[in-house]
Amino acid sequence: MPIRRLAAEERLTTSFPLQAYAFEASPLTGERVEAFHRYLPYNKGNRTLVVEEGGETHAAASAIPMRQNLRGRVLPMAGVAGVATHPLARRQGHVRALLHQLLDEMRDEGHPLSALYPFRAGFYERFGYVGLPRARTVRFSPADLGPLLRADLPGEVTWERIGAGYPGYRAFTERCLRERHGFAIFPDFRAVGLRDRDDRWLVTARIDGTTVGVLTYRIDDHGGELHGDDLLVGDPYARALLLRFLARHVDQVERISLQVPADELPELWLTDLAVHMEARVSRPGSPAPMARLLSVDALAGLPAGPGRVRVELVDDRWLGGTHLLDGATGHLELTSGGPAPSATLTAAGLSALAYGVLDPVEVAVRGLGSIGPEAAAELRRLFPRELPYLFADF
Repeated sequence: MPIRRLAAEERLTTSFPLQAYAFEASPLTGERVEAFHRYLPYNKGNRTLVVEEGGETHAAASAIPMRQNLRGRVLPMAGVAGVATHPLARRQGHVRALLHQLLDEMRDEGHPLSALYPFRAGFYERFGYVGLPRARTVRFSPADLGPLLRADLPGEVTWERIGAGYPGYRAFTERCLRERHGFAIFPDFRAVGLRDRDDRWLVTARIDGTTVGVLTYRIDDHGGELHGDDLLVGDPYARALLLRFLARHVDQVERISLQVPADELPELWLTDLAVHMEARVSRPGSPAPMARLLSVDALAGLPAGPGRVRVELVDDRWLGGTHLLDGATGHLELTSGGPAPSATLTAAGLSALAYGVLDPVEVAVRGLGSIGPEAAAELRRLFPRELPYLFADF
């Protein structure tokens, strides 16, 4: 069946209804259909492909041109979203065909990375994607933050609506993008939706006039819950400043919830902080993110340990051939010639090592490669374990 790229306005009657059926309450109300028009401008730079027959849309998939930090380098990344199929056209290979063409086009336009939230992780693993850690939801009582009200902390916080404070918030996420492995942000045309909806409060921590932390949140009701989004902080002082602000809500809300990275340890924030942490992964409804390399060029120049290994990349549309990976200079180089231990890797296996989520032995155990002890040791030096934090939500 033919695949074509949609013009912007066509999304209103093709991809949007199909995606809404797949991921929202159904049937749609007239009010929700009207909301498509308000949502349209935030998709203007996306690439949306559809499979059609007889004037009917059978499947759709989009790619958002994003940026992501991979071990200290910020690279273009294709964020795959809105993958949906008509209920009468499922299991006919439409999504596979769409993803092949969509990722072909994004790779050819210079996006060496891709990330997504899968409808089924096993399906996307066959496309070379590997799982990343899911952010943790942390819940606690504001009363337990009381000691911070007496703490002597440098800096101050400001409080405003996100619509007013958006420029500073966006600037801090740009800083996080430069500094945090795995961090990704939307392009401007998509990100400004947060500003335009203006449905969050923004609290900003500053020390000596420099922004060191931000948190957006909403409150559902008096005596209810303060729902925080991602707690974005540059250091422990920033975190303490934001938590002290939350402590002031002790007579307003019963609970506070926040999103934190997988390597954050809320149980150590304060003595006697009773905290519940959860990272729920389920299918459907609550998947962990996944990511992959679309080009070995993404590896060139990455910080690396003094390892040296030859890898053969197999069973993938976008990654293939034999490459010598050398970290002798402290940065990864793709060279040729010279003896070195060898390993065979799938795209998911190489992506798991590059993103730092699996040890070489785990790659082999998962069936994502064939790696001997010598090659495993070299790969471990080249790609030290490092937890990525995929901030951007699709």
